[in-house]
Amino acid sequence: MSLLSRRSALKGAAAMGGSVLLARSGLAEADLPTLRAAPASAQLAPAGYPATPVWAYAAEGAGIVPGPEIRLRAGERIRRRLVNALPQATAVHWHGIRIENSMDGAAPLTQAPVPPGAEFDYDFVVPDPGTYWYHSHNRSTEQVARGLAGPLIVEDREPWLGQSGAATRELVLVLDDWLLNGDATIVEDRWDDLHAASHAGRMGNTVTVNGSAYPELPIRPGERVRLRIINTATDRIMQLALPDLGAQVIALDGHPILPRTIETIVMAPAQRADVVIDGGQNRGARAGLMLDPGNGEWVEIASFVHAGEPVSSPDGDLRPLPAWNTLPPLDLSNPQRESLLMEGGAMRGMSEARFNGEVMGFRELVSNGMVWAFNGVANGMNAPMFRSPTGRTVYLEMTNRTAFAHAVHLHGHHFTIQSQSGSANRPGDVRDTVLIGAGESIQIAFVADNPGAWMIHCHMLSHQKSGMMGWFEVV
Repeated sequence: MSLLSRRSALKGAAAMGGSVLLARSGLAEADLPTLRAAPASAQLAPAGYPATPVWAYAAEGAGIVPGPEIRLRAGERIRRRLVNALPQATAVHWHGIRIENSMDGAAPLTQAPVPPGAEFDYDFVVPDPGTYWYHSHNRSTEQVARGLAGPLIVEDREPWLGQSGAATRELVLVLDDWLLNGDATIVEDRWDDLHAASHAGRMGNTVTVNGSAYPELPIRPGERVRLRIINTATDRIMQLALPDLGAQVIALDGHPILPRTIETIVMAPAQRADVVIDGGQNRGARAGLMLDPGNGEWVEIASFVHAGEPVSSPDGDLRPLPAWNTLPPLDLSNPQRESLLMEGGAMRGMSEARFNGEVMGFRELVSNGMVWAFNGVANGMNAPMFRSPTGRTVYLEMTNRTAFAHAVHLHGHHFTIQSQSGSANRPGDVRDTVLIGAGESIQIAFVADNPGAWMIHCHMLSHQKSGMMGWFEVV
């Protein structure tokens, strides 16, 4: 479309110029697979436009957008050495994976950012199958917008593909939203655009699927395909449709659900959906992946082209994915009750909030780049929003008193939706990122079973940067 025990140690590491981080890396194995972050180029705009200078991840050779797919089976271990060849410090967050706190990559809370020219080793086990992604978690508003994101696929423990009623093939579809100039370069002078941040965020004018504008995706007539769809956009909520393909959702944010037939699906930034489609019977037929950019005018951002020999359509109902069986059961008899109030932004604003320990009026907050707040605190990184003992069920009510939707992400945990919130959330769904519409409230619950300091923030990254950031601690 032209269309806190931990915090003093972290502060000490920063004061020593990252020496703690570098010493840790120096003790690691020499042959670790690398994930290199560096400047690169990618053909994001349609044919006829020049390539776009980006920042990208690479396993070897030049970086690609999206980054190289990392694929393994549930229960296996990821081991990657981040090599920072960027002009800025960076870190990698493994989004949606319930891993140990020190590996979360949420700079500066769980690790010091990795300076230019330095390295950091990530080593952790992935406990749950599903569709995930990895991305920069330092100066994310800029670094993710420049291309630092890639798919992370954790395959099911039990076979699903090829089983009766299941899909026979899968496609990973990484969706992104780019703000490009007429020469296809990224718009550079709007990283601190508070006007955009106080509204819906930094919107792009070009949507890509797997790094390409308007790709054609082959599908055999009658073929059943699993789509692993990932919204890696910094701010754009994507309302999608797959007409004439019998689309059914089978997982949200990696977690299985009973198959649901859909006409449209709304995906906030960072959310994932596994959708099964059935190809039509006619060779040469086309079906689109459609996007509503916000004006009700549907745009085709990719097309499925029916080609090759037809296959027999599957008989019977769609086979559900295997259950995780790894989440601890909720105890809602006497949970720890917490609340999160979202305020600020254009059109509603807020009279005051606390920032860096000082209560400020809205104008003073704006002068400090803050326009949003959680529980009356903008960018609340000085103290935890709440603490919970390990193993306690937390019941969190989130209320959006702003004029815009927000996608709230909890690190280190998946949670269960307890109440209906718009059409995007159903009670019983398990997610790690939840979209909460303007004026809506939602209740979620999770077992705080993963010790450490964990971020909670809006994944509209413009909103995160301008105030919607906090953390909680499991002790």
